[in-house]
Amino acid sequence: MPKERPTRQTPLRIGHRGAAGHAPENTLESIRAAIGFGVDQVEVDLRASRDGHLVVIHDETVDRTTGGKGKVADLPLAELTTLDAGCGQSIPTLEEVLELAHGRVGLMLELKVAGIAVQTVELVRQRRFTGAVIYASFLLHELILVRQADADAKTLALFDEIPQDAVAQALTVRASHVGLNYKTATTQTIMAFHRAGLQIFVYTVNEPHDIQAMRALGVDGIISDFPDRI
Repeated sequence: MPKERPTRQTPLRIGHRGAAGHAPENTLESIRAAIGFGVDQVEVDLRASRDGHLVVIHDETVDRTTGGKGKVADLPLAELTTLDAGCGQSIPTLEEVLELAHGRVGLMLELKVAGIAVQTVELVRQRRFTGAVIYASFLLHELILVRQADADAKTLALFDEIPQDAVAQALTVRASHVGLNYKTATTQTIMAFHRAGLQIFVYTVNEPHDIQAMRALGVDGIISDFPDRI
């Protein structure tokens, strides 16, 4: 008898910066909104304060997302946490995010700067976070450091444009996942990564017709500001 074809898995639903289409990005309120939508994972961005604390914010500066001014790396935690990140929310620490998500949702932790990989892994371990964790970065060397700190970690190599040797790059850093700008995803690229044993997540997919197109391509996860649309 011929082998039965496997049923295609439903892609994971990942809230981008929490649920950034519904609440201020990278805040606890945004993460709560994503949890309320029943997402599989919440993606947040990590940087380090001047005094070495891991904080959840996307940009190099606080200018766009808060009422403050200056680079995140130049400001101490005590000052960062007084800034209004929208709707009265503050910039959370990684510890706060781990506490909120524990037992409720998995996390995708994007390392925005070099030098925080080991600290991030150690903090996740210290907090005994039991949910699924994926460490993501455009800085592929950070993923090597994650792997050295935790041999079993799941890591996601992020690409904006897809280089010709993208599969080789991902395999070189021993990534388990690849994150692609959804506009660059094609049947051929998805097949190439899947043949190499890599799972494919696409970002940031907000429009319903684009979400449907990504599902049709057979991606493994969809990252969206509006995870309720997936």
